[in-house]
Amino acid sequence: MTTLRRRTLPLLTAALALPAIRVAQAQAPWPSRPVTLVNPWPAGGSSDTMTRLFAQRFSQALGQNFVVENRAGASGTIGHNYVAQQRPDGYVLLSATNSTYAIAPHLISPLPYDSRTAFTGISLLARTAQSVCVHPSLPVTTIQEFLAYVRARPGEVSFSSAGIGATSHLATELLMAAAGLDMLHVPYRGGAPSAQAVLAGETKMSFIDAVTALPHRQAGTLKMLAVSTATRTPLAQDVPTLQEAGVTGFESSTDMALMAPANLPAPIVARLAETVRAAVADPAFRQQIVAQGADPVGGTPAEFGPYLVQESEKWGNLIRARNIRMPT
Repeated sequence: MTTLRRRTLPLLTAALALPAIRVAQAQAPWPSRPVTLVNPWPAGGSSDTMTRLFAQRFSQALGQNFVVENRAGASGTIGHNYVAQQRPDGYVLLSATNSTYAIAPHLISPLPYDSRTAFTGISLLARTAQSVCVHPSLPVTTIQEFLAYVRARPGEVSFSSAGIGATSHLATELLMAAAGLDMLHVPYRGGAPSAQAVLAGETKMSFIDAVTALPHRQAGTLKMLAVSTATRTPLAQDVPTLQEAGVTGFESSTDMALMAPANLPAPIVARLAETVRAAVADPAFRQQIVAQGADPVGGTPAEFGPYLVQESEKWGNLIRARNIRMPT
């Protein structure tokens, strides 16, 4: 009896300890290993640059490496779909743009995921102003002159975009709807070739990120007439907004947000959101973002939900009103 008791007690003690070990493992502090931050766009673009700046900041603040992984294709939906299928444990996150989380669901059907339920929205990261850029051959020097020039030539003036459904495309559609314009759309595969089309004179106009447009403006190889955001960009304070030019209520931007698989635990959500808020409040980090032509944003998870609904409704209504369709 005594021998049996001696043999059984260690086994019983070990068995009772197993749940405690599992609890301890489940409650291990996050992050305890490297985190993957997925960028659903190609390396080298503005979204990639911004993602890497935030990844570096997260690594410093949270004590673990945040590794950027580019999973590009299908208007960003390949990267989104990959993240949607990952465990909600905080070790795979998504650096998303509004062209995918707010615009793509209205253009691509069916999506391999439900954009309304597949993700946890954590915080906006930054907002990039786009600028109305035209080829120097156009006989205009102000945005008002450009609008009048296009109105006098319905269907003749061409504009390039980064592709059907890209923010540069939708911004131009919004401008045409708001200002009563009719222009010819020439889609390209990405922002760089779209901008190059204007520089080469293949198209006459495009919405181009301000940080990309400025060197060409300084070189005299394109004219930068207006910016798309509600306020002027710090990089070109002399360039008016479209609202200032009389296009009432016009506002468009490339928004970047931090997202994760659905059901990310609340403590991780809160810690990530707080890390973003601390980052965008730091003057040195803000300057890094501004130098890339963007405006640091931040925000709470509670604010992200209503923002996403509003952004999706805005672009969805425009897509339906303008009868915009992806090619089949």
